[in-house]
Amino acid sequence: MQPDSRIFVAGHLGLVGSALVRRLRAGGYANLILRPRSELDLTHQAAVEQFFAATRPEYVFMAAGRVGGIHANSTYPAEFIQQNLAMEVQVISACHRHGVKKLLFPGSSCIYPREAPQPIREEYLLTGVLEPTNEAYAIAKIAGIKMCSAHNRQYGTDYLCVQPTNLYGPGDEYDLQNSHVLPALIRKMHEAKLGGAAEVVVWGSGRPRREFLHSDDLADACVFLMERYSAAQVGELVNIGTGRDMPIAELAGLVAQVVGFRGRLVTDSSKPDGMPKKLLDVSRLTALGWRARIDLREGIASTYRAFLEEHPQVPNRA
Repeated sequence: MQPDSRIFVAGHLGLVGSALVRRLRAGGYANLILRPRSELDLTHQAAVEQFFAATRPEYVFMAAGRVGGIHANSTYPAEFIQQNLAMEVQVISACHRHGVKKLLFPGSSCIYPREAPQPIREEYLLTGVLEPTNEAYAIAKIAGIKMCSAHNRQYGTDYLCVQPTNLYGPGDEYDLQNSHVLPALIRKMHEAKLGGAAEVVVWGSGRPRREFLHSDDLADACVFLMERYSAAQVGELVNIGTGRDMPIAELAGLVAQVVGFRGRLVTDSSKPDGMPKKLLDVSRLTALGWRARIDLREGIASTYRAFLEEHPQVPNRA
């Protein structure tokens, strides 16, 4: 990519997309093509076709998608599979039709089997049964990966697929029902602190282990790969993570410390745990020369500061 290359960041207002925009601008890329959902519906073929014909992007970061935590995935599986599949089909097909030089397609670590050996290597894809609570989303993402791979084999395109671990950072969603675990904990702890609550309930047993990656680290890794490597060099997909995980109960304690909540933490085992462990093997990316830099405590603290700025009027539910 050159400083004046036409770069389309799909989903630029979301957690991943906004981080990509920050990283690209910091790297001197001045010709970013950005459209909010209100102006471009990526599920509609005619709209996507017209957009690509008019703007002629050379590089595409496919950061758009329907995302959410365990509750959202379990409650709205039809929307998760339909909307993600529709966006992937339209954008990837348009990239091919309009000669995009390079596409980066982020998936999710939930694409791997529920009982995959740990840490999870890229070649474990499609070797076992998926976690039921996010199966619809995972299948949509797997379809996108295979669509990119099929284009590369048949047409010689350069479509890179990356699998980030659990993400957090500025611009995240903090809905207590539908967001991912870390932003939900930040909001719960904040509201409990404001309300002087004696305890905060953490969904599940607290035993599942998770790995967390700051969105700015993910964006840095994505730009690193787009600048230096082709899909033929790195393989069908590349894991992006820190290589370190922790129990959800320990994460909850860390968030409480950062936010300043001093009450009790109580687990609720009636709520689903999801996959028991989900740690990515990041040796492929490490061998290419990239490592995560943002410490988890530091990242949670900066995310909490961003949360306070982004949501100054969060209602007190405690």
